[in-house]
Amino acid sequence: MKSRLTLLCLLAATILPGQTPPPTSPTPPPRPPPRQQTMRPEILGQRGIVAAGRHYSVSAGTRILEQGGNAIDAGVATVFAAAVVEISHFGFGGESPVMVYDAKTKQVYVINGQGPAPKAATPALFAAKGKVDGNGPLGATIPAVLDAMALVLERFGTMRLEQVMAPAIAFADGFPMYALLRENMASNRQQTEAYKWGHLYYAGGRLAEVGEIFRQPNLAATLRTIVAAERDALKKNPDRSAAIRAGRDAFYQGDIARRIVEANRAEGGVFTYEDLAHYHGAIEAPVTTLFHGFEINKAGAWNQGPVMLMALNILEGYDLKAMGLHSTDYIHTVHEALKLAYDDRNAFLGDPAFAQVPLKGLLSKAYAAERRKLIAPQASLEHRPGDPFAFDPDVKPPAVRYLPHTQGTKNPESGGDTTCVNTVDAEGNLFSATPSSGWVLGGAFLAGDTGVPLSNRMQAFDLDPASPNLLVGGKRPRTTLSPTIVRKDGKPFLAMSTPGGDSQDQQVLNVLLNVIIFKQELQIAIESPRLNSNHAHSSFDNHPDAPGQLEIESRIPTTVLDELRARGHVLRVLPPYGMNSGVVAVGVDQATGTLRGGSDLRRERYIFGW
Repeated sequence: MKSRLTLLCLLAATILPGQTPPPTSPTPPPRPPPRQQTMRPEILGQRGIVAAGRHYSVSAGTRILEQGGNAIDAGVATVFAAAVVEISHFGFGGESPVMVYDAKTKQVYVINGQGPAPKAATPALFAAKGKVDGNGPLGATIPAVLDAMALVLERFGTMRLEQVMAPAIAFADGFPMYALLRENMASNRQQTEAYKWGHLYYAGGRLAEVGEIFRQPNLAATLRTIVAAERDALKKNPDRSAAIRAGRDAFYQGDIARRIVEANRAEGGVFTYEDLAHYHGAIEAPVTTLFHGFEINKAGAWNQGPVMLMALNILEGYDLKAMGLHSTDYIHTVHEALKLAYDDRNAFLGDPAFAQVPLKGLLSKAYAAERRKLIAPQASLEHRPGDPFAFDPDVKPPAVRYLPHTQGTKNPESGGDTTCVNTVDAEGNLFSATPSSGWVLGGAFLAGDTGVPLSNRMQAFDLDPASPNLLVGGKRPRTTLSPTIVRKDGKPFLAMSTPGGDSQDQQVLNVLLNVIIFKQELQIAIESPRLNSNHAHSSFDNHPDAPGQLEIESRIPTTVLDELRARGHVLRVLPPYGMNSGVVAVGVDQATGTLRGGSDLRRERYIFGW
């Protein structure tokens, strides 16, 4: 042993200054922490990803990508398919706001996709008949789905209506009934069959069993009429855009429109042929904010989308990461910011063609700093809309300020409405949509033998004359349907949306904070525990509120829940994955260029990519 040590010492002594010592075994790098497990895998791909509410819908978009379509073609096909196979939550006569990131122009666009009230609708009419609650001939705004899809397809897609509607037509010819749809059709059968044409969903006086083929021949005929009009136009002129418009016009200006109007008026509605014939949606610029270097894009003041931007602006002034995800301070701060933003939503947002909206003020960082001062250590149970007019000199304050208020009593919990569609392709195109209304929930109102279920979005209007969301004929109700597109350094990052009514922007905000602040992988961010505020006045029915109520999933530690109660939050603790949400998100990993996507397990959400 002594001789060996002597030899080592002699060897060490022979290393001259400047010489490299003999190599030694490298120290192994530390093992990375174990990857957090998720209930579903994050989806990766190179060609494209489609995420939606049902596997049938996803298959339609995937088919289009395989045929060479881009993300916009695939998104449109997915929406059309959803209008056939997801009728518990969305139908062809509803609406579908859309956002697109166009890889060619490198810009984000909004396709408004929300139909207006019929021109004959008035507050007096609805006050006399009672506030519309649910579907019915008076509940419907002008169908907007086909117009929005035709507009986005013509401008940003590459295919024709005939191609992107093919999966929807095949599904209208028949698809296997699934359990969720059957449950909704069974529980809402009485309300649906109360209308003249409701029997179309119950052929032969019965409801299809799970696994049995469910057919919608009347809707299939309507869809084929649209495609035939496009095909006929192409024979005369090989202009794709003109042909798409011809297919669209077959619905809004032809015999289909007349039959829709006749069916609506026969049961007490106020549609006119002119309402449909003169309706045209539009492509708009998004509203945006920067949050920790990410550009968040939302739809305008006719939509609740700006509420998320307002909340992010308030939260930007806090070190949320230092607070810790789902700590008492974090949850308290996020909830208080949401309360302030949603009170401003209700007080100031409405269709800007009819209302003076101080949007510049609402979205200004200076205004957010003022609102931030209201957040105290204890929870507030008051409604506190601010004064954004002071930060928006271009908009004159109204003579009478609107203070949001309840106009009746009803359970403030959100309904199970709406679906969502998000797609991405290899070029970086993004498509985000929240199709809604025309559903079975509350009873589907089918517009005669067209097979088209009409919407119930009229219930989102306010009857208070001071409200920016006052019902006016030809006006769009302020919708909760809120697609999202996020960019980083001008490049596409995420397209996101969810069902859930008033909670939509809150649920997307939960996920965004997880991704941006806490650097979570996408699927982990979606599955992470959620919170949701019911404090503000609801967008629906009689606009009830639940002051201070915080919905929160039970995976949050009991100690945190107790501390939140001590601060004055009114907790409604939900099951572990009990939030009324179904977030799906797709995007581009900017480090690698790889496409990625995630889907919620809280509701039936599906995703596929390759």
